[in-house]
Amino acid sequence: MHGVVFWKAKTGCDWIGGDSSQFFTPRDTSQLITWQDGRCNRDFLSTLPKPESHLSIATGFGCATIFWYMRHRPGFLSDFTVAGTIHDYVVSMLCGLESCAMTGQNAASWGYFNTATNQWNMDILKDAGFPVHLLPECVPSGCIAGQTCCEWHGVPANTPVGAALGDLQCSVYSSMTDRTDAVLNISTSAQLIYAMPLDFTPPNCADPTSTIFYFPYFDGSYLAVAASLNGGNVMASLVGMLSGWMNELGVESSDSSLYEKLIRCALGVDSSDLRVSPTILGERHDPISLGQVSNIHPSNLSLGHITRAVCRGILDNITFMMNPLSLLEAGVQSIKGSGSALSQNAVLRQEAERAFPLPVVYGQDVDSAVGVAIVFHTRL
Repeated sequence: MHGVVFWKAKTGCDWIGGDSSQFFTPRDTSQLITWQDGRCNRDFLSTLPKPESHLSIATGFGCATIFWYMRHRPGFLSDFTVAGTIHDYVVSMLCGLESCAMTGQNAASWGYFNTATNQWNMDILKDAGFPVHLLPECVPSGCIAGQTCCEWHGVPANTPVGAALGDLQCSVYSSMTDRTDAVLNISTSAQLIYAMPLDFTPPNCADPTSTIFYFPYFDGSYLAVAASLNGGNVMASLVGMLSGWMNELGVESSDSSLYEKLIRCALGVDSSDLRVSPTILGERHDPISLGQVSNIHPSNLSLGHITRAVCRGILDNITFMMNPLSLLEAGVQSIKGSGSALSQNAVLRQEAERAFPLPVVYGQDVDSAVGVAIVFHTRL
């Protein structure tokens, strides 16, 4: 929901197929620049105007990325007339829209969006020379963006299509059955989330050092979110490192088999005094603080100890960002676990259950990307 893709209004895709099955393929579009894009470093971000928003701007956010292109590759932007998230693009193509309708959930994730007024910081952006013609039109979360312009994979033409929602909000919507629930989502990254009181109003300005963000949800409500950049991608890096070492030693092994073996080894180690700080990608509140391994001795260097310590480190990091006691103070009574990394890793689940003074319940696995972007009206 932080990422950005660019396209030309009337030629963003080609529709292919016959009456029984149609699909579209990208045409005049850019590649997707995701939330993991790191080109907007701290020095670059410090040159950007201060947003009129309670949410800070960070690398990988749509508006920051557009600022980077504006300053470094302005010719790239001139090739396109519309910008949006990847799921906004899907909705626009399904409905044959010439513009982009974006919900406040996604707009807030781009930066330079005031959630109180539901408007872009137009004056600030114009004064900075930002190409404001690329900004989508903001619409309420849950509204209908249009209707399918063609039959699409069995979905008939003229079916109402909801404006795309934020993937984080969708993971909460599918998991949080009661306002006394919190959601722990660990997929590529990791989030710990609970609902703020309905009368909550976020602060007027951003605190870039805060570990908690307040993201818009539905009907003017907000979610308190600890959004870590380090989740399942840390385990993927561990697997990638081991795979690289094995290749250098002339031993072949698939990543999937390595995952299984690492988890099996860690399940044989109930605890470890090895300490891993897993912030190998930094964090938005502290981008220069990277990962560390400490308390190393000869008896805790097995794969089981290392894997157990990495999994615990992921949970330690997210609970540092949002203290579990704050969940109790907010009236949270249970934690709903979701996300592909959590559902596929029994060691992560064990460490999650140890990290919280509340029951952790696992529901449906939510790995939301384009799939959650298309919300039909009956869903809401």
